[in-house]
Amino acid sequence: MNILMITNTYLPFIGGVERSVKIFTEEYRRMGHKVIIVAPSFENMPTDETDVIRVPALQNFNGTDFSVQLPIPGILHNALKDFHPDIVHSHHPFLMGDSALRVAAQFKVPIVFTFHTFYERYTHYVPGDSPALKRFVIALATGYANLCDHVFAPSNSVADVLIKRGVNTPVDVVPTGIELEEFAKGDGLRFRKAMGIPLKAFVIGFVSRIAPEKNVRYLGEVVCRFLRSNENTCFLMIGKGPSEDYIKDIFHKYNLFHRFFHPGTLVSQPLIDAYHAMDVFVFASRTETQGLVVTEALASGVPVVAVDGPGIGEIVMDYTNGRLLKNYDPDAFCDALLWVYRLSNQKKRQLKKDARLSVLSYSKDICAAKALDIYMSLLTRNLMVRDHLDSAWEKTKRLIKAEFELLRNMKRATDAAINDNE
Repeated sequence: MNILMITNTYLPFIGGVERSVKIFTEEYRRMGHKVIIVAPSFENMPTDETDVIRVPALQNFNGTDFSVQLPIPGILHNALKDFHPDIVHSHHPFLMGDSALRVAAQFKVPIVFTFHTFYERYTHYVPGDSPALKRFVIALATGYANLCDHVFAPSNSVADVLIKRGVNTPVDVVPTGIELEEFAKGDGLRFRKAMGIPLKAFVIGFVSRIAPEKNVRYLGEVVCRFLRSNENTCFLMIGKGPSEDYIKDIFHKYNLFHRFFHPGTLVSQPLIDAYHAMDVFVFASRTETQGLVVTEALASGVPVVAVDGPGIGEIVMDYTNGRLLKNYDPDAFCDALLWVYRLSNQKKRQLKKDARLSVLSYSKDICAAKALDIYMSLLTRNLMVRDHLDSAWEKTKRLIKAEFELLRNMKRATDAAINDNE
């Protein structure tokens, strides 16, 4: 099967979408399928990419580390002339997502869309953020989903939201899987020694893009509150982002910077070792659709203390593999950390074992196989209706129709932004 993955963000940028695209792509290729990734260019891109098409893009959009595709006509048509996709998989409902719809129309193949992100929770990156803008992006993403042949939701709670918002396209829950065996094999002691973390300290860990939407201000405050009340404890933060200095200022404010460890972004074995150096993983993001790092922590045998939210409540089980909190009460969060901190060694070992057992269904081969089954079902159905003769005029008509649908979706989203019916 020839699979075309089209995304607004990819390596070297590291986040949930990029890792999902990479994980699925590697697994598809391992299973014998041909995959090409289409993504914008980024600064410091890998020089040894295989089957990745980069399109020109504006760098550092609005002061962020994102790239924004430049609308250069014909660039994908020329790049794909020797690759006829069987499936187009779009990972965003705009920019490159628009290109994905055009490519699917051009080649007359099914298009799948993964709803990775609650985009209305990221509008603070756009000048003029407002309730109208939030309504606009919700309507745009919902309309885009209805232009596709199938929608992947990373969790059941996201699938429910999409259906309530009016997505009529079939929706299946297809989370991003991970290599469970790899995450089970880490050397936390080695990592602690390399970082200068006391070997017997109780380590609270966090892995994420360090940004406002991850609720890092709340997390920094509540962790510092816990550290002040409990000796021989420290905080390990993995990742980079615009809120790094803010977090550091919080630890300076509480005179706890000597118990703060921040190696930056880690990947591969160093990341796995970092997970194994943790005694508990904390998470309080308001924007997740799955929470891939939570899955990774549990697969590493690290219990999780997290605030309930889309995807999170489906994987964190209260008092089984960690603690699941219903709200952002700082007292409740500190009490949950204290619960893990005070467990006997025997109960901590059981908690680690239960953490690993709780994510067995998130194996990347299981998740990839489910996605491929849906691809094949769409492809089989598409082959039954595909014309034997496909003239240039027919292709042109399909492209015109795709462009019309994109414009109509934009109009619907604009109307939703203007007309506040709430």
